[in-house]
Amino acid sequence: MTTQPEQVLENDLLSQLDSLGHQPILIRTEKDLLDNLKSQLEKHNKTSFSKEEFNKILIHLSKGNIFDKAKTLRDKFVLQRDNGEKSYIQFINQDFWCQNEFQVTHQITVNGKRENRYDVTLLINGLPMVQIELKRRGIELKKAFSQIQRYQKDSFASNSALFQYIQVFVISNGVNTKYYANNPKNSFKQTFFWSKESNTNITQLTHFANVFLEPCHIAKMITKYIVLHESDRLLMILRPYQFYAVEAIIKRVKDTSKNGYIWHTTGSGKTLTSFKASQILTQNPKIKKVVFVVDRQDLDDQTVKEFRAFDKDSIDGTENTKMLVNQFLDDSRPLMITTIQKLNTAISKARFKSKIERLKDEKIVFIFDECHRSQFGETHKRITNFFTNHQLFGFTGTPIFVKNAHRDNSLKYTTQMLFDECLHKYVITDAIRDENVLKFSIEYYNVFKQKEEIEDLKVEGIDKKEVYESDEYIETVTNYILANHNRKTHNKTFTAMFCVSSVDVLVKYYDLFQKKREEGQHNLRVATIFSFAPNEEDKNADGMIPNEDYSMAAEPEATYKLPHRDKLDQYIDNYNKLFGAKHSAKDGQAFLNYKKDISKRVRNRQIDILLVVNMFLTGFDSKTLNTLYVDKNLKYHGLIQAFSRTNRILNEKKSQGNILAFRNLKKATDEAIGLFSDKNAKETILVAPYEDYVREFNEAYKKLMQIAPTVDSVNDLNDEEEELLFAKAFREIMRIKNILGSFTDFSFDDIYMKEQEFADYSSKYLDLYDKIKSDTQKENVSILDEIDFELELIHRDEVNVTYILKLLAELKDAPEKDQKRKEKEIIDMVSSEAELRSKKELIQKFIYNNLPAIENDDNVEDEFSRFWQKETKSAMRDLTSNENLDQEKVERIISDFLFTGRMATEDEILEALEKQPSVLQRESISTRITNKIQDFIATFLNGV
Repeated sequence: MTTQPEQVLENDLLSQLDSLGHQPILIRTEKDLLDNLKSQLEKHNKTSFSKEEFNKILIHLSKGNIFDKAKTLRDKFVLQRDNGEKSYIQFINQDFWCQNEFQVTHQITVNGKRENRYDVTLLINGLPMVQIELKRRGIELKKAFSQIQRYQKDSFASNSALFQYIQVFVISNGVNTKYYANNPKNSFKQTFFWSKESNTNITQLTHFANVFLEPCHIAKMITKYIVLHESDRLLMILRPYQFYAVEAIIKRVKDTSKNGYIWHTTGSGKTLTSFKASQILTQNPKIKKVVFVVDRQDLDDQTVKEFRAFDKDSIDGTENTKMLVNQFLDDSRPLMITTIQKLNTAISKARFKSKIERLKDEKIVFIFDECHRSQFGETHKRITNFFTNHQLFGFTGTPIFVKNAHRDNSLKYTTQMLFDECLHKYVITDAIRDENVLKFSIEYYNVFKQKEEIEDLKVEGIDKKEVYESDEYIETVTNYILANHNRKTHNKTFTAMFCVSSVDVLVKYYDLFQKKREEGQHNLRVATIFSFAPNEEDKNADGMIPNEDYSMAAEPEATYKLPHRDKLDQYIDNYNKLFGAKHSAKDGQAFLNYKKDISKRVRNRQIDILLVVNMFLTGFDSKTLNTLYVDKNLKYHGLIQAFSRTNRILNEKKSQGNILAFRNLKKATDEAIGLFSDKNAKETILVAPYEDYVREFNEAYKKLMQIAPTVDSVNDLNDEEEELLFAKAFREIMRIKNILGSFTDFSFDDIYMKEQEFADYSSKYLDLYDKIKSDTQKENVSILDEIDFELELIHRDEVNVTYILKLLAELKDAPEKDQKRKEKEIIDMVSSEAELRSKKELIQKFIYNNLPAIENDDNVEDEFSRFWQKETKSAMRDLTSNENLDQEKVERIISDFLFTGRMATEDEILEALEKQPSVLQRESISTRITNKIQDFIATFLNGV
């Protein structure tokens, strides 16, 4: 049986969309599109437009980029009529989303840089809103995604640019179907399956169309469940579990006065979900206020920042209780964010309570972030006693059940007791399956495995405090971390956190790390933060992470240990010297500022290891953190929360969250996984054992050998089909090797492929990538365009310019008979390294022209630096001269890119030209210059 042709897939879909209520319309050209837009807008607005009036509408619709047009779509347009009157023109009905005009067409032809024909287009009120790209069964879904990327580049902005009004893309090969929001620089990782409310993915196109593309549903997704991210100027569409959670809260408020909670695993985007729920609830005229409650001051600031990113006018923070009370009394502020401490004060202290007395019977909806906190019982009572017409909703990644509940006044408060029913679940197994978070790779290191006299430390649950705090133990753990940190973090590509059992132990570890740094044993940047209030101590060693208290710096000295205070001051002083900062812990606000700065530097990879007791183990998200060292007891929600600091998705190189445990946490881990997912979930949540990946690698190696049995045989591949097979086979090798490399036991001796062989095949793989890149820049279409080469996997962390300089110094001193061989080894190494490959010709030039003239090998680095500066200046002159560019403006573009990671827009690139090109040449010239600037950065600045 042959696979279903793409045309049959398209025809079946068109028939299905017709039956769902999308009216078929034949549109083939730009003129057809504009004529239909006019008639549909007239129908939707119950009016008619003259030619001049419609032209004004088209001019209005043509302004701006994708983000600007998304705003235009949602706003009304004031049309100056021919008779002088004004009319308000609506482009989409957001309040009654089913009351729009729905159409479907196919094979619209648009002429841009190339002629493109789009498969299936859904129009709402005449504007293209959903673009569906189909591939026949058996073709990788990524190919449909790549096709849309080409449309973005080639033709969406052409002519009237109405295709920039597309809000949602759908890609399908019949058996797999995904959706995503329209953004100019999309990643395939940001494409999502739709699912049932039970989180079962809907992959078949027929089922997906029935549910997701039904007119009322797709209009609701566009009008209610796309967020315009103001700070990044991009569109974000909610994932299915976020949609179901918001819908459940809205229904609960509409139909009942009951409370409820949402169980969505850590890292699944609860802030976006809670923002959307809050935003929609504020539009309910029966609700006086929506109050979003966090449990720490730093989360208050962080949430305000994130909510403002979604909608810059949505929110003001509350710096103190007085400001909170004022916002309660301000009718123009339907949405508020505050901390649970300030809210508690407002309803407890008489002077505040009297002011908000008039609100006690008003409808107030409270949404609590991370509602698993232990201290919430008493505050919950005060809120429900004061506000008589309240409704409470909680979000948590780790609910409190009877099994993991704290006692509060002899009563164990569970999440269900406080918030009633769970309205929607999306647990960690769901998130890992959907690739929204990573698996955990857990390795247990038994410090005492060779000490028979304390063998009982291996027994589950035993905690010998005097042993765990001994100098010998702490020295052993520290040395082990120093020996394995580069392997775990891919040579500091990522950062790590180290959590320990108490402040006393933390002090010992920090001082030892500092001593070894001063002795030159390592160059890691270790920072720390801890409270010197009593609650920072894990006195009961119960593994439950207590809540943070930022008032401790202002507490009387009797409530904290003075030696801890002195140590913190000393460590902050070290931090200030390391980073040129001026922090202190003189009061609560100063301490909070220090904590914020640490957060920023961990995210920016300026801190290698953050040493903590409890702080940062909950509520802190950093995609660049991939490793957690654990020397404390953890269990239940405390364990899952701590482990989850490591498993945010970033790129292909970050394949899992690494946990290196120096305590026997295996039983606690199994129990936590069972509590928060199910007892059979270990295989889903945890990375497989090392031996499994060795077997998997060797199987992948056998497949590679069938395609290209020797390195040279890659040259003999007959066509692009065979090259594609090789690229996919070697990419699989790289993926598995990336995971293997994070295990402390990894050695090339354990696998069939040798290290030099891997490097040689890497060179061929990069040759193939260079060929595709060259073809793409020449606008040649290749079937290899569909493959993501994932070059970050090929980068060997230890091979960088510094390492090459060391080899060059050795080459200079090598006997003459060995020089050619060593020279070839260096060039081969550069060729097989993605980041150095662009520097190959320059390094060869240095070897041939400069290296022989250096008299003292100590000067190799200095001479190379002078050589590099000279070549960089020369290349910059060539670039600006050949393209007639203003050098100062180009240098500013490069500087901005290095600082922000954002490449200049087309307008910014063209502004650097001495002479502006014609309209027809703008895009091609801008693309060429952008490619040259990116090549310049890759060659002369990255990795140097």
